[in-house]
Amino acid sequence: MAMRARQKIRAPRRGLNTNKTDDFETNWEGLSTSLKKIHTKDASNLSFEQLYRNAYNIVLMMRGDELYERVKKLEQEWLDTEVQKRVTAAISSILLQAKDQAEIQDQENERRDTGEKFLNVLREAWEDHQISMGMITDVLMYMDRVVSADHKKPSIYVASMALFRDFVLRSAVRADAESMVADVLKSTVLFMIQLERSGQMINRPLIRHCIYMLEGLYETITEEESSKLYLTMFEPAFIETSKVFYRAEGRRLLETGDAATFCKAASDRIAEEGARCLSTLSPLSEPKIKDVLDKELIGSNIAEVINLEGTGVKNMLDNDRMDVLRNVYVLSARVDSKKTPLTAAVQKRIVEMGDEINKSAAAAAQAQPTKPAEKTAEGGKKPAEKPVNQQTVSAIKWVDDVLGLKTKFDKIWEESFRSDPTMQSAITTSFSEFINSNTRSSEYLSLFFDENLKKGIKGKTETEVDALLDNGITLLRYVKDKDLFEAYYKKHLSRRLLMKRSVSMDAERQMISKMKMEVGNQFTQRLESMFKDMTVSEDLTASYKEHIRGAGDPDQKPVDLEINVLTSTMWPMEAMSSIKGDEVQLPCIFPKEIDNLRQSFEQFYLSKHNGRKLSWQASMGTADIRATFHRSNGKVQRHELNVSTYAMVILLLFNDVPQGESLTYEEIQARTRIPDHDLIRNLQSLAVAPKTRVLKKDPMSKDVKPTDRFVFNNDFQSPFMKVRIGVVSGSANKVENQDQRKETEKRMNDERGASIEAAVVRIMKQRKTLVHSKLMSEVLSQLSARFVPDVNMIKRRIESLIDREYLERVGEDPPTYGYVA
Repeated sequence: MAMRARQKIRAPRRGLNTNKTDDFETNWEGLSTSLKKIHTKDASNLSFEQLYRNAYNIVLMMRGDELYERVKKLEQEWLDTEVQKRVTAAISSILLQAKDQAEIQDQENERRDTGEKFLNVLREAWEDHQISMGMITDVLMYMDRVVSADHKKPSIYVASMALFRDFVLRSAVRADAESMVADVLKSTVLFMIQLERSGQMINRPLIRHCIYMLEGLYETITEEESSKLYLTMFEPAFIETSKVFYRAEGRRLLETGDAATFCKAASDRIAEEGARCLSTLSPLSEPKIKDVLDKELIGSNIAEVINLEGTGVKNMLDNDRMDVLRNVYVLSARVDSKKTPLTAAVQKRIVEMGDEINKSAAAAAQAQPTKPAEKTAEGGKKPAEKPVNQQTVSAIKWVDDVLGLKTKFDKIWEESFRSDPTMQSAITTSFSEFINSNTRSSEYLSLFFDENLKKGIKGKTETEVDALLDNGITLLRYVKDKDLFEAYYKKHLSRRLLMKRSVSMDAERQMISKMKMEVGNQFTQRLESMFKDMTVSEDLTASYKEHIRGAGDPDQKPVDLEINVLTSTMWPMEAMSSIKGDEVQLPCIFPKEIDNLRQSFEQFYLSKHNGRKLSWQASMGTADIRATFHRSNGKVQRHELNVSTYAMVILLLFNDVPQGESLTYEEIQARTRIPDHDLIRNLQSLAVAPKTRVLKKDPMSKDVKPTDRFVFNNDFQSPFMKVRIGVVSGSANKVENQDQRKETEKRMNDERGASIEAAVVRIMKQRKTLVHSKLMSEVLSQLSARFVPDVNMIKRRIESLIDREYLERVGEDPPTYGYVA
């Protein structure tokens, strides 16, 4: 805003004639003539000291009020006869048309030119009026001090500004026209803004000066902030036309069918409007135009933009368009703190991508091997990929794919969604949904850990191992049925520990520590007990060996025994056993020398732990045996065979069988009492597997039947001194088949039932009485960290506790239970 010029006025010198006999009219005549010269910029020869004295004298005559009114009248006449005519003369007919027409394309340039001329004339008139009134105010300083202050009138400067408002801005453009100068000003500025919004250049400083004028004029003489003409006359029209413009702009951008284009344009518009308010219009309008943009351009269209086919958020997520996603996020956050359309679209796409991973894993597990047997360089055949291995590979791939998806969305969350907690919650919910929709997610995750802890971490640095385990723990966080994961993890861990398959025991313990931090001490208590058993067993084995050396038994054959004594309640005995359902497992019949060793250790152990009972689990052990093969060509070949305990029992039978004679399947079963399932698998490993046929089978086939005969194969050959003979189709570290899955589910339901009953009893013991709904709620709350309890199962368990008199019914409406002490 142009500052009014101030002249330095000195008070009248002593001795000047201030006598009341001075004529009022004489003083006024000289004063009024000089005021007009100030307006006509002819004040260079004026004596402002004399002018001040004239005004001073009039006030001393007690004619100050009259002077005040005469000055106002003079200013009114000047504005009405001189300024108003000059301003209205600059208004062409096209500017009057613009009041009612949004845009006349073929007259746009003319409107721009005449509009700028009009604005320039109005700006000059305003600035001239300000400067002139600044000088006049200095001349009338004494009058303002006496009249304005004592009679509570506005200063002459303020009064003259109101006159400019009324006799210039609010004057009619033509005698026969309804439009006022203010209307033309408003429509012209709005037209200029429209031009700039369409990409054209405008005279911003000129418009800013006109806006300064509106900010410096008020509706009321008391000049309250809210009564600025800018706020009362211009801004409402500016906001309304902006609403219309951005409503149309939103539809126009949507018609392009490109979400990225919409978001870029919307972001640019936000920046443009903010800059316009600061540099061209007024900062007072910035929050209001922001609301217009948020409602008309963004809020009305963002949901449709997000879901645009082919270019919406789905496409952005699929193609990692981080910058565009960031724009979408910023726009969404402006209009909705919950980002509802965006979170819905992100969640939907995550679940879709997760379902694709689930379907791919299921299809891969069911598909037949794609690679048939291939010939090797030696002329033999490389076996085709086994379906059971293929299922395990697909399970591990499922975890890798989910981790890949998680990495993708973690990056999007950090870079595009600015680590927004709302978006993180949406992503977490979606991952949890599709992960738990896969009924085998717990098993697959455990297999992932199993595979990596057996060989996947080999050669990796400590940092890489830590990152790999952390990734797995991240997925565990999403799994709702953590008790099911625990069951599989215990099963796979037991296999690694007993078969010594772990690459690093430090990594195993690190994994337990991470799980404890994630899901609590109760979850890892049994796992830690398994490690404790292994440590105690090492000490026990060393003590037994020392005991044997001290006994000095001359008949003791040099058998190196390593014992693992396991706490039955801490190890997954049922899961590790091949006996299913209600089958009865008879103890295995060991060869005499092995049985003597077993009895020797049992006596040693029970002598130290009176009252305990040892149950030998032959299905879980391994043995290293030395085998001598007398070939038909007279040569003797020796090998060290690493086999399962059952395979050792089978092979040692042939020490008592004359060379060339055979044993039937039924004879082997009768002499060993090995369960059929385990016996078949071990015989397949010893007699069917191409590289480990230390027995011959007659007739030769993949299947083992009760009538099949087996003979020791003296012609067995292997390029290796040490030969490992694995058990065919072992399922301990493979994906379960349907029957095994049913067995696992049955065990889990039994365990969950017991957990539910324990939770109910704990709650009721503390609360004594509780209504049914609150009891259900507390049980669900207590158990949700381990699994999602089935409501019907909880009800059945409550009924069972009532039948067994742990609880009683103490009310019917609502149903209420009491604890029976």
